[in-house]
Amino acid sequence: MAVNLAAPDPSSLHPVPGVELGVATAGVRKLGRTDLLVVRLAPGSAVAGVFTRNRFCAAPVIIARKHLRHPVRALVVNTGNANAGTGSDGLKRAMQVCAALAHHLGCKAREVLPFSTGVIMEPLPADRITAALPRALLERSDWLSAARAIMTTDTVPKAFSRKLRLSTGEATVTGIAKGAGMIRPDMATMLGFVFTDARVPRKRLDAMVRNAADRSFNCITVDGDTSTNDAFVLAATGRGPDASSRRDLAGVEEAVGSVAQSLAQAIVRDAEGATKFVTVRVERGRSPDECRRVAYAIAHSPLVKTAFFASDPNLGRILAAIGYSGASLDADKVDLYLDDMLVAQKGGRAPSYREEQAVAAMRKPEFSVRAVLNRGRAQATVWTCDLSFDYVKINAEYRT
Repeated sequence: MAVNLAAPDPSSLHPVPGVELGVATAGVRKLGRTDLLVVRLAPGSAVAGVFTRNRFCAAPVIIARKHLRHPVRALVVNTGNANAGTGSDGLKRAMQVCAALAHHLGCKAREVLPFSTGVIMEPLPADRITAALPRALLERSDWLSAARAIMTTDTVPKAFSRKLRLSTGEATVTGIAKGAGMIRPDMATMLGFVFTDARVPRKRLDAMVRNAADRSFNCITVDGDTSTNDAFVLAATGRGPDASSRRDLAGVEEAVGSVAQSLAQAIVRDAEGATKFVTVRVERGRSPDECRRVAYAIAHSPLVKTAFFASDPNLGRILAAIGYSGASLDADKVDLYLDDMLVAQKGGRAPSYREEQAVAAMRKPEFSVRAVLNRGRAQATVWTCDLSFDYVKINAEYRT
């Protein structure tokens, strides 16, 4: 069950002029569930994206990267099959889907971005997907239906929306995402799509999507596994107000980052088997990279994460993770907090520490771990979860 996360109210998800949504049941892996999403974009839309750094990246990732060099008219997303580890045949099947959708839309195959998520090393049933495309194109869906269509082991659809006032009018930013396991930075199987009607220059959009990813999807971890299919795409249709001024661009970037961060945190809250949502913050390091390295050492550790699940303040596990992080820190200067409670001071047990108070803090569905390195002014924050019995069960039974 997701940690303090419910399905969004459909009325809170604002339409984005220039974006049309359609969903369908293609039977990619399971019969009777919606597993196909088509997103149509107005001509002239600017689109940018960042993708997994996994060298074994999926066929749709390879094609989407290449197609982003051209104008983009549509996105097509299937669940149930990742089309990863499928070699040249996987590329052909992904292109078959692109070509079929392009035929229906009267555009070129290179103007379609494909995305897939699901089981790895199985042939993509492209014929089923192409057969379902007309139904998706006839459908006029909303954001909640779109978010549901891209779910795999997610238990809650993930969608957030913002409106913002620019000097030339009101703009909208709405995004959806999926992900619950196989989540790790370097595009931390995760898919995220954010759309705005603001008119944003393409070059600025490239920087905007990278900055948003670094503040959101690259700050989360569930299990430390980097997926083969991760992708985060930002599209600006230009059907709303112009955002060419520095102030307006900053406003759009802030709204995009806010929506992306909400989506990223929702992924951790809905992590496979999660019962705790944990904020790991590292302060007073020499550089942001050093702080992130320490934060991820804590957030990735199976021993730390199982202690979170048990509400067991086994603080030695956290200190050990800090120590093996690779940061050149002085252990005698490190302070450690659970929420606002000082539990370790100057590398050892704090005189004021009481274990029963730490147990109470860790029993909450949300708490924070804060490590203060006392060697600089930099800081970094990562969001993670616990590691439960259900995580093992979900992944042991993933293909059954």
